[in-house]
Amino acid sequence: MSKVVAITGAARGIGLATARALKDKGATVVIGDIDETAVKEAAESLGVTGLPVDVTSRESFTAFLDGAEEAAGRLDVLINNAGIMPIGPVTGESDADARRCLDVNVHGVMLGTKLALDRMLPRGAGHIINVASVAGIMYTPGLALYNASKAAVVAFTEAARLEVRDRGVHVGAVLPTFTNTELVAGTRSPKGQKNCEPEDIAAAVVGLIGRPRPQAVVPKRLGRQVRLSGLFPDRVRQAVSRRLGLDKIFLEYDPDARKAYDARIRTDS
Repeated sequence: MSKVVAITGAARGIGLATARALKDKGATVVIGDIDETAVKEAAESLGVTGLPVDVTSRESFTAFLDGAEEAAGRLDVLINNAGIMPIGPVTGESDADARRCLDVNVHGVMLGTKLALDRMLPRGAGHIINVASVAGIMYTPGLALYNASKAAVVAFTEAARLEVRDRGVHVGAVLPTFTNTELVAGTRSPKGQKNCEPEDIAAAVVGLIGRPRPQAVVPKRLGRQVRLSGLFPDRVRQAVSRRLGLDKIFLEYDPDARKAYDARIRTDS
């Protein structure tokens, strides 16, 4: 894969796994993260370029893309991966956390998409992949803020895709389910289900670059299940949610296990 790929939020988790998978496929990868120490260490471990980026700042994001192209050449793919996931009762969400979540998860994706399109559309080539979530199409108690942010990403990505689809630039979204990263610290898996690993999401991103499509749900079978669930009455969907424990997962969690993550997301993306 002889492409130049930039990835945000790539010092850890899904972003780091994606960087590793793409490098293994032969891509030239540049990773970015607001945590300058972590992104430097991750880049050194992978043997790629690592740069600081605050996805909520136009100046910082522009500098990241400029730096990526200076280091690796013309950008072929941007993966907007940076995101945060506060959880808990909707009445317990602070206004500051709400603004931060929407700023990183929504504005950061919108900003990255616009800046990449400014580079890609004039030459009629490029690919933008936004990492959304199944939470953008399946709603869960205790996850209202995150649900809202990822639903916005899904909608924005599809509208942007339709707008530029005849101009040589692909825009698509990856929608992971529960994945074993810091985002789910202190929570449990739905009953009878196994969380994905970051490498599973990375593989889906690699597949989407190789065969551009509007959307990829991970795991694939879950996408079919979610679409089918929309045909059922609300009482049936709620019964399934209770059976899987989805009605409690993000309300009855271990706050101590999330302390480090919660502290970091108030400053990091």
